[in-house]
Amino acid sequence: MKLAILSATMGAACAFAPSSSIVAPSSLRMSENEVSEVEAPLAVVEEQEIVTEAAAPAVVALNGWVPDASLPLYGLPGATAPFGFFDPLGFSKGLELTGAKRMREAEIMHGRVAMMATIGYLIGESTPTMTYGMNVH
Repeated sequence: MKLAILSATMGAACAFAPSSSIVAPSSLRMSENEVSEVEAPLAVVEEQEIVTEAAAPAVVALNGWVPDASLPLYGLPGATAPFGFFDPLGFSKGLELTGAKRMREAEIMHGRVAMMATIGYLIGESTPTMTYGMNVH
């Protein structure tokens, strides 16, 4: 029983731990052609024409999603089919992109807390305790 409680607690704690952002070296970086220090003085620098490229988006695409200010809540995925975009109290009006992302993160975190609270309630109600002679089950 203690092991089950400990593993449930560790699982709940891992849900709120930030993900690691350590970038491991990959074989792609190792295969890049780089000019060594010995070859650098021998390289001849030639004048090249400057080519203007299209500006890259200010925000990097995340899993195919790029923020669009013309859509409600910057077009974040998650609208359900029968309802579409559902915000009856208008919490998302006037939010910037960082505020929209923060609200989405808070929604996920509070959903996880609610799921763990439900599990805790169900386990607490179904676990036999000392009833001092009362028949509660």
